[in-house]
Amino acid sequence: MSKAFGDVFAVDHIDLEVNDGEFFSLLGPSGCGKTTTLRMIGGFEQPTSGRIELQGEDVTWLPPYKRHVNTVFQNYALFPHLSIYENVAFGLRRAKVKDSEIKSRVTDMLKLVELPGFESRKPTQISGGQAQRVALARALINRPAVLLLDEPLGALDLKLRKQMQIELKRIQREVGITFIYVTHDQEEAMTMSDRIAVMNKGHYEQLGDPEALYEHPTTRFVAGFLGVSNLLGGECQGTADGHGIIQLADGTVVKAPAEAVYGRTTVDVGVRPEKIRLHRQGAETPSGHNHLSGVVTDASYMGVSTSYIVETRGGARVMVYEQNIERTTKEELWNRGDQVDLTWIPDHTFVVEAGAPIPGPADE
Repeated sequence: MSKAFGDVFAVDHIDLEVNDGEFFSLLGPSGCGKTTTLRMIGGFEQPTSGRIELQGEDVTWLPPYKRHVNTVFQNYALFPHLSIYENVAFGLRRAKVKDSEIKSRVTDMLKLVELPGFESRKPTQISGGQAQRVALARALINRPAVLLLDEPLGALDLKLRKQMQIELKRIQREVGITFIYVTHDQEEAMTMSDRIAVMNKGHYEQLGDPEALYEHPTTRFVAGFLGVSNLLGGECQGTADGHGIIQLADGTVVKAPAEAVYGRTTVDVGVRPEKIRLHRQGAETPSGHNHLSGVVTDASYMGVSTSYIVETRGGARVMVYEQNIERTTKEELWNRGDQVDLTWIPDHTFVVEAGAPIPGPADE
């Protein structure tokens, strides 16, 4: 389906199939089309072309109230004059459900979101995280086929947001309803999702489960948006001993999975910062690993780990994350000016199309 505003396509011929009962996320930066896609699924926007099916039924032109979907927005949109009980019961009352059934279902739903005993409070008497749970309970109580969530955790502080990520996934598993979730936060999407569509400029660049997207990005955009990547320009030289051979700009040869180089010439070689190990230059390094040499130009202690920027002999700046396990004091950490060797396993190498540098922590 597509959605154009004048001559500009907000969503450009996107084709998605979401499985029944999965937690599916649309992930991308502002303006990539993810919220417009969600709004079309919910019936709040009409597609310029294409169709939307829900459980085999064409709902493209049905208004929102006739679609078996509910939506949770970032501002929750609770009714301030109604109690928590009446907020959750609102949809059932509109459907003229009997009072006895309403009481039973509201009680069960508040237990599900871990808010029993809050029935008589007003929205102004609860916290932001509790309000988010009430909005979720209200959206789920009518048992929709699909629940749409448009950055519902965006207004919460970091600690509460992380807690609610776990809670949302728990609730989704317990109710078994399909969740379609919009976010710009890659950690949020990775934590909760069964599958993620990484969106850019109105289409998705890659679709898959979190591990596949992180370990094997297929485009520069996905490599840079989903976590931090080091990308080094090179030329494919063929295969040998079951690996693809790539020569970097400074003449260094590195290995990658053989399938990564098939049909390619000029490429960017990628490796995640936490996959790299640092060694004192000249010390013995693991046999068969990829190898670069360089100088530490920056070190930032982050508690769990320390991040380093290493400038290689070819002039590339490589980000390295090293857990603070063996080195725990400042004296034991690498320092600016240290001569180091960088190594990583060939299978931890990915390959994407060559292009202009993408922004990342090492470029800031």
